[in-house]
Amino acid sequence: MEEKAPLDVDEHIAQMLDLWNAIAWSKLGLTPDIMSGTIAPDLGQAKAAIEVVAALVGTVEGRLDDEDRRRVQGLVRDLKLNYVQKSREGS
Repeated sequence: MEEKAPLDVDEHIAQMLDLWNAIAWSKLGLTPDIMSGTIAPDLGQAKAAIEVVAALVGTVEGRLDDEDRRRVQGLVRDLKLNYVQKSREGS
């Protein structure tokens, strides 16, 4: 029987980060909703999802190597830039 490794919190945070990143993009209306497959923008929900992504990044970035740190910081930056752009389109 194969022995399983203990739970690694950072791996689970990375999985959550991927999920919330996908949710944020879909709520920006830039990718289909992960449940319905439709484009259904909601900037209020996008903002909340982006805040969750930023919080998760803040939790792990101190333990990442330089390449991974730049990658996750880039995720947050790109989401925020697209949020600003979508907010201006709605004005």
